[in-house]
Amino acid sequence: MAERNSRTVRDLRLGNRAAVLRRLYFHGPMSRQALGGATGLSSGSVSNVVAELTADRLLEEAGVVESDGGRPRTLLRVAPGSGHLIGVDVGETRVRIEAFDLALTELARTDRPLTPTGHDVEAIVAHIRDGIAEVTSAAGLTAGEGLIGVGVGVPGIVETTAPGGALVHGQTIGWDAVPLESLLREAVQLPPDTAYFIDNGARALGQAEMWFGGGRGVRDAVIVLFGSGVGACIVTDGVIHGGAHGGPGEWGHLTVHVGGRRCRCGALGCLEAYAGAEALLERWREAGGELPSGVGEEGGVAALVAAAYPGGAGEGDDGAAGGDGAVGAGGGEGGVGNPDPVARAVLDETAEYLGAGISGLVNLFSPERVLVGGWAGLALGPHLLPSVRAHADAYSLRHPAARVTVDLGELGPDAVTVGAATLPLADFLARGGRRRVESGEAPGSGPLLGSASRAAF
Repeated sequence: MAERNSRTVRDLRLGNRAAVLRRLYFHGPMSRQALGGATGLSSGSVSNVVAELTADRLLEEAGVVESDGGRPRTLLRVAPGSGHLIGVDVGETRVRIEAFDLALTELARTDRPLTPTGHDVEAIVAHIRDGIAEVTSAAGLTAGEGLIGVGVGVPGIVETTAPGGALVHGQTIGWDAVPLESLLREAVQLPPDTAYFIDNGARALGQAEMWFGGGRGVRDAVIVLFGSGVGACIVTDGVIHGGAHGGPGEWGHLTVHVGGRRCRCGALGCLEAYAGAEALLERWREAGGELPSGVGEEGGVAALVAAAYPGGAGEGDDGAAGGDGAVGAGGGEGGVGNPDPVARAVLDETAEYLGAGISGLVNLFSPERVLVGGWAGLALGPHLLPSVRAHADAYSLRHPAARVTVDLGELGPDAVTVGAATLPLADFLARGGRRRVESGEAPGSGPLLGSASRAAF
């Protein structure tokens, strides 16, 4: 009985620490008095927790605010330098690694482009190993000092219950139950107790947009990752769908055309076979478009946009700029003031498929907001978004369609990397600012997204 009571007291203290730390992280700076009202804790509990967190160097003073007739009140905030995070985006065109402080201010970064056959497991692990060494050195994080954890966003389904750590089932990149966590622990030169958090890249993107981007203040949302392929993060009542055996991030493999084009997953008629950037460029080639020689997927999409919209402006959506200097590089009829009808037709079809795919999410989950992100989404969105909205509305049921807005994500091309860094951050905040090794728990165990991050939304 005494042991049970001791555990209860410990859990209560941890919960109080987590409540104060999360409130200050997402809504600070705040005074002790304001923290009491915001968390529901007594003034004595707030004082005790603040004293503990200050002793742990997690909090610092951030000025004073005048009170009504009383002494000025000291404002507190989470100290940005009290911890560090690493985010890794294993994309389909590059591996991006960034180091952040606790406020998610970038300290260092490196990009490692991939070839079309660049998802050899050993090559990816080497990119991550070398990239982490580069950014930790550039950020002055000697031997991982102050590192809270490493978050990794990957394409595919992530299973977190395996004895040796997370397994990645990335069918489109040829990964079958790849033990990525154990491979990273063997390869990366960080302390052996470093916590690794591996999850689907679309879900990492979703958490970043919900915390810091276009999803703030929204309880029900869908965040679409539009890159070489397409995926989605589903958020319902502030909780990201999915558990230890993966979530609905593989929305791109929903069948939209029975007996249709063969997807790179091997099935016929997947949404990704029509709306992913890789398939988009292939459809342009089949229709007679000519890609500039020597460009990768990102350059090819830029050329396609420049051919379809040679003036650089979108279809009336904020007058956003178009391709990055590749004007007229695509189909033979392209040029300034002379759009290539083949390129335009391919993009129009893509917008309809993407809108139809989004309508399925609207009908199933009735979100308040759909955000389109990913490198291809950000490149094509200014031109296609009005059409995507129209098609999503046309294919959706009237009632859920009237509730939803469709917009671009707000965090830019680094959003998945930021989202990957939020994986260890969410765990750290949920533990009241204690690292896994401090709590005696195995470095790779426990939840990733979901309830641990709910209170922040």
